[in-house]
Amino acid sequence: MSKDEIVAIVTTDKNKVLHSGVAAFLCDNIEERDNVSLLISKVTEGMVHDLENGCVIIVRH
Repeated sequence: MSKDEIVAIVTTDKNKVLHSGVAAFLCDNIEERDNVSLLISKVTEGMVHDLENGCVIIVRH
């Protein structure tokens, strides 16, 4: 992976992520979204960024 790359999108709304070029994870609620995001960020050594629309992205800087 290169620097400054979105490695995953985690959301509670599947309509917010259409045909993304990265892995997208659909969660049932905000608590699950936050937990999944944290775990993915640890594995990928990325940072979680909340888009404040039900989606978060994990970015490797």
